[in-house]
Amino acid sequence: MQKVKIEPFKVIGIAVRTTNENGQSGQDIGQLWGKFMGEGIAEKIPNKIDANVFSIYTNYQGDHTEPYDTILGCKVSSLDDVPAGMVGQAFDGGTYGKFVSKGDLTKGVVFGTWSEIWQKDLDRVFTADFEIYGERAQNPTDAEVDVLIALKA
Repeated sequence: MQKVKIEPFKVIGIAVRTTNENGQSGQDIGQLWGKFMGEGIAEKIPNKIDANVFSIYTNYQGDHTEPYDTILGCKVSSLDDVPAGMVGQAFDGGTYGKFVSKGDLTKGVVFGTWSEIWQKDLDRVFTADFEIYGERAQNPTDAEVDVLIALKA
């Protein structure tokens, strides 16, 4: 794990409230990805800064064992124009632990990284954790995805 500083940022996308209990998040987040890709949501997001897709876990009720929101979207320069059916949220940034998930996205490599993170004794703050799907994630069977975990400074 590498410690990095993340600057404040804004995202527009689609969201679902979920929980990790009984595999519910796997179903909910899978459906959210299906909608995101199937409906071309990224192309409908105004004021995008780049083409990276963010999967953000935020608004935690407590820790990762309790309900939280997942937002799939893109970084934007402004939250002034949030399309109907989408959400916009600003994030404070801060100190993050960076993990790199490498391998086949279709075989759950990112979930494997999360499983490792949940076993670690990290000083997490549960504000906003996220994955970044950029150029290195274009080939789903040989991808690299950055996983960032909010930590106490």
